[in-house]
Amino acid sequence: MSRTKFIIVTGGVLSGLGKGTATAAISRLLRNGKRIVTVKCDGYLNVDPGTMNPVEHGEVFVLEDGGEVDMDFGHYERFLGVACKFDWNLTSGKVFMRLIERERRGDFLGKTIQIFPHVINEIQQWWFELAEREKADIMTIEIGGTIGDWENSWFTEAARQLKRRVGDDVTYIHLTYVPFLDSVGEPKSKPAQRDIAQLRELGIIPDVIIARSKMPLSPKFKEKLATFCDVNPEQIISGHDIDSIYEIPLIFDSEGIMKIIGPRLGITQNPDLVQWRKLVERIKAPKHTVTIAIGGKYTELRDSYASIIEALNHSGANVDSRVMLRWVESTDVEQGRRSVEEALKGVDALLVPGGFGSRGTEGKMALIQYARERGLPYLGICYGLQLAVIEFCRNVCGLADANSTEIDPDTKNPVVDYLPDQRIIDRKGGTMRLGAFEAVLKEGSMIAGLYGGTRAIERHRHRYEVNPVYHEILLKNGLGLVGMSPNGKLVEFIELPGHPYFVATQAHNELTSRLEHPNPLFLGFVTAALKRHLNNPVQLSTVEANI
Repeated sequence: MSRTKFIIVTGGVLSGLGKGTATAAISRLLRNGKRIVTVKCDGYLNVDPGTMNPVEHGEVFVLEDGGEVDMDFGHYERFLGVACKFDWNLTSGKVFMRLIERERRGDFLGKTIQIFPHVINEIQQWWFELAEREKADIMTIEIGGTIGDWENSWFTEAARQLKRRVGDDVTYIHLTYVPFLDSVGEPKSKPAQRDIAQLRELGIIPDVIIARSKMPLSPKFKEKLATFCDVNPEQIISGHDIDSIYEIPLIFDSEGIMKIIGPRLGITQNPDLVQWRKLVERIKAPKHTVTIAIGGKYTELRDSYASIIEALNHSGANVDSRVMLRWVESTDVEQGRRSVEEALKGVDALLVPGGFGSRGTEGKMALIQYARERGLPYLGICYGLQLAVIEFCRNVCGLADANSTEIDPDTKNPVVDYLPDQRIIDRKGGTMRLGAFEAVLKEGSMIAGLYGGTRAIERHRHRYEVNPVYHEILLKNGLGLVGMSPNGKLVEFIELPGHPYFVATQAHNELTSRLEHPNPLFLGFVTAALKRHLNNPVQLSTVEANI
């Protein structure tokens, strides 16, 4: 316990400032030769976000061990290149559940159990257990929500009391907000002043203040804010708006954050950012541009597809291309408000991501059929594989009524069906096929070539699978079932021979993509899109969004 250094990251004024990316960026700067454990504390009473609507909460990020966690863990993994674990995510629900289980066992010898001190002690004990078990050199702890929220108050108090137990081995970093008023042409410090004052009232004195702002803060403004917040100007880091989140470590480094926290953490060497910087420059000034359509039903909230967007970003940087996204709401296609031809006109590739339920599925299959028949590069993820199989069965295998039992429980041709062990489950949370699973790839297949071998391990989150009864008819009609579970029963990867790039996976392969190491299927997909674009360049629409 004594060997671990702790960094507490809090935020104030309003949500959505980017504590997750700030925590990830700081961790990236600290990575050299250090074992870093990234912890997220969320105030909600859900045990995990697995049962939450992605429109309400954002993407559910699945870990190797099967844990369903907050999307900030995606940032941690992408910036650090590590595999996080489920017990690195503390929710109020998990903490209360563990505390109540201990009380039921009689661990407290009849004492009255209260928020203060028992919940506080339980949180700290969890942190210390993680630090010891993981042999952490540095543990970064992000406190979700904003300072002053009642639901995160026990986490904030646990962070305050941590200093009493570890002394100078804890560093406090606070993310605040500095609005820019166009009417007066200058940033305003009052929200940040009051925010820091509230933090200090709770007993936490920040060692570093990261000021989120529209533009870089001037030395004069830093001096003013430092005076009112009782810190030195060099302790204030400008967290201004940038084109790519991958610039954040570079900005923090140039702002001198390591000069402040490095000595406290025993870090003397400069962070290794050579390759990172090269890829960021490619993101900012690429040689090429490709347009990729994403057909889904949560397109009103981009956070629903955060890891997919980042995986495309990674691959684009590695082939020196900007990826422009065209969001296609599949219900619009399904209900005739938009034709397939209009939706996909001028795009270089189509991606259909994971999802649940029946809404919008006919629209997605119409998009997939177009891509299959017109030679448009296609990547299907999880549900995107299942719908590609259904579409193939209907329009190539002659099974006009083929469907998934998720969409039509009474279909006579259930080409996609419940996994056998899912039929007896009567609970929602944490009961899907979750976590990392191995697949055996067919030698000589395109996918085996992309992975560089006949073995792939990707993360999963699903209840349904391609029905083994239909494997033979799919193969007979030319669909390549080129990746199977080790027992040969589950279809994990498909491809269409002769097509420029028609590939799908039952996994959520976007979760394992990193800026410096893109996921193989995404890299192949963006490469195929670039080849198509270079052969058929089109004028980009101004309404398409730069990722």
